[in-house]
Amino acid sequence: MQFELLNPNSAYPRATLVDPPPNGYLHLAGAVAPPSGPPLVRTVPARSALLDRLKPLATALQGHPAVRRVTVYRALVVPPPGGYARQPRFHPARFDVAVLVETDTPEDLGPVADGEAYGELRATLTAAASDTHELRARCTRSLGEVDHSRAGLFLFNHFVAEDRAVALELWDHLAGWYVSKTGLDNSTLLEPLDGADSDYVFVNHARWDTSTLGLLLRQVSRPSFRWYVQQNLLVNRVGSMPVLYRMT
Repeated sequence: MQFELLNPNSAYPRATLVDPPPNGYLHLAGAVAPPSGPPLVRTVPARSALLDRLKPLATALQGHPAVRRVTVYRALVVPPPGGYARQPRFHPARFDVAVLVETDTPEDLGPVADGEAYGELRATLTAAASDTHELRARCTRSLGEVDHSRAGLFLFNHFVAEDRAVALELWDHLAGWYVSKTGLDNSTLLEPLDGADSDYVFVNHARWDTSTLGLLLRQVSRPSFRWYVQQNLLVNRVGSMPVLYRMT
C-alpha cells in the first residue's frame, strides 16, 4: 500500500534522526496483573514479588561479557488497544512487567539468549505471567539513545501494521509531532532481526523527564493529537499499543 500523510503541518516536520546505536536488544515482557478497567496499574503482591525476583537475576545477567545493560520495568499505564490495533487478530500489548537486555551487537543476542542466566530470568517471568512477548531486535531508527542512568518515564510502544514500510515512513512523521509537542529528544526503534518472528512490526522505546499525567496532558489535550497522530495511524492502517513504565 502507499503511504499517505493527512493534514501536514510545518510546525512538526519529519523527525531528524541520528545514527542508530550498534547494539542488540532483547525485549521480554509479561502480563501479570494488567488493569481490566481504567488503564492505571495498581500495585499487587504477585507483580511485586516477581519484580523482587527479577532484579537479582538481571544483575547476574549483566555480568555476561557481551551484555551492556539489563533494565527491569514496572508498568504505570496500560491502555487497551485502540484504533487499528483493536482488531482481534493482533496480540494486545498488556504487559505490566518488562525487561530490556542490551548487548554489544545484534550477533551477541543468540549466545546471551541461550545462556543460563537469561534462561532463568525468562523462566521466572514466564511462570508468573499469563501472557508474554519476546523480541530479538536491532535499532534501525533513533532520535538519540534512551538514558537508563536515571529515573524517568519510559515508553514501550508496540506497533502493528498492514505494511511495515508504510509504518516506518509514518513513524518518522509522528516522531516529529512528539518532538514538537512533548519535548521528546530520544528514541530507539527496535525492529525484529531478519527472519525473527514477532507479533509487532517494531517496538519504539523512549524516555521523558515528566510525570505520567504530564505526558498524557501534552498529548490528549492537543487537538492535533486526534487530527494528525490518530487520523494518520488509521488511514495508513497502523496501530500503536503504548505502555508507560518506571524502572525498578
